[in-house]
Amino acid sequence: MTGDYRSETGGINPFYHWRAVKWVGEAIPRANFGKDLLYTFGAFMTICRVQRNNAEQRIVAMRASGWKPETLAAAIKASTPANDEIAEDSDLEELAHDQIAQLIAFRFKGNHLTRLVEAILKAQGYTTYRSPEGTDGGADILAGTGTLGFGSPRLCVEVKSENTPIDRPTVDKLLGAVSKFGAEEGLFVSWSGFKGNVQKELAASFFRVRLWTQKELLEQLFANYDRLDEEMKAELPLKRVWMVAAQDGGL
Repeated sequence: MTGDYRSETGGINPFYHWRAVKWVGEAIPRANFGKDLLYTFGAFMTICRVQRNNAEQRIVAMRASGWKPETLAAAIKASTPANDEIAEDSDLEELAHDQIAQLIAFRFKGNHLTRLVEAILKAQGYTTYRSPEGTDGGADILAGTGTLGFGSPRLCVEVKSENTPIDRPTVDKLLGAVSKFGAEEGLFVSWSGFKGNVQKELAASFFRVRLWTQKELLEQLFANYDRLDEEMKAELPLKRVWMVAAQDGGL
């Protein structure tokens, strides 16, 4: 933040309250940060300054490295260090999702993320073809319904695991591949999301392409986890946990 709070009663609805900030990154995946910082990010606050655990210096270092993830080996440990306090208003479900995302980022780098997407599509009932590593001709996965994959819808799928959001020209290449392979729809999966203009500019292609960010990928993973093959479950061991939901005024 570079300025103090200001109130503009004549401002654009509903942006009456604001303060000047300096943006140092766009759409940085939460999984790039260490678990100790995510406990603070999980607190229900609109604007905050994260100072614990040398946070500001670590974020500066990440920015200098092009926002590459912090070391993930330690981040995926199931146990929390004794001195790692969790804010009372933290969203525990979101924190759990962050840990799962870190595990995926650690174990499914590069082409391995394509394997995970393919496993999810198979769990949804698709028959798939996955391109070998290297040049894929514009599609990492081809998927169709039915035993032999000849049914509709027929999907052309592109998967990107790098740490930068995907731009519009890259998505347009998938639309070209949809026509090239005789598919009906395209699915673009980007672990680091998409640049801000991509969603806005794809309205004309609404019935031809879908975009999965990390959020949508996790949602589909949770929805189809029980139907994944046993080998994939062994690589990504998860369990469902029920807890009492917080209620105003206590239980």
